[in-house]
Amino acid sequence: MDFNFILLFIDSIPLQFDFLGGGSHVLGSDDPVVKGLIASMFAVTGFGILLNLFNASVRKKMVDQVKLKRIMKETRAWQKERMSAMRSKDQAKVAELGKKSAYMNKMSMEMMQMNMRPMMITFVPLILIFYFVLPVLFSYTVAISPIPLNVIPGDMFQLTCTAAQAADVDHVCPQENSLYLWAWYFLSSIAFSGIIMRLTKTSMDLS
Repeated sequence: MDFNFILLFIDSIPLQFDFLGGGSHVLGSDDPVVKGLIASMFAVTGFGILLNLFNASVRKKMVDQVKLKRIMKETRAWQKERMSAMRSKDQAKVAELGKKSAYMNKMSMEMMQMNMRPMMITFVPLILIFYFVLPVLFSYTVAISPIPLNVIPGDMFQLTCTAAQAADVDHVCPQENSLYLWAWYFLSSIAFSGIIMRLTKTSMDLS
């Protein structure tokens, strides 16, 4: 399992909630500095790449990559062996591997702490930039999706504008399937995070 996406998702969760009174669906400016759909798309993507580079550099400084990958390799091998023994109903093997459960849980906890530590550093700059810099520079929606991207039920994780929102003259959505500012940043960050982590050798992919 690759944890890169999970870490990025956790790091981006604050972007979709209303911490400073603005609300995730109204982040942006009526008169942004950067005007135009194409310019906004490239510029927000650029912010996503720069912040990913910042996150990767902090991660590289704070996390012992050799130790982390050793722990990951050890825990995954144990989990794979244990699952194989359970599927084959080899109770002796399951019992033998079960003796290492406490040690493996300790290793998993250490791995989680190593992964979360850099987020304590990157969290504050991310929030400051997203709530004080990007809304001034860009409009509320900065891209158009060919299809709706609101795959999660409810309105807590909306990536694109709905038809009802676009029809509301008082809403910030200019048309259906417009991507919100935070959503385009989030998607562009996901698109480049894996590449940047591989280039900086901070990826958690053991393949």
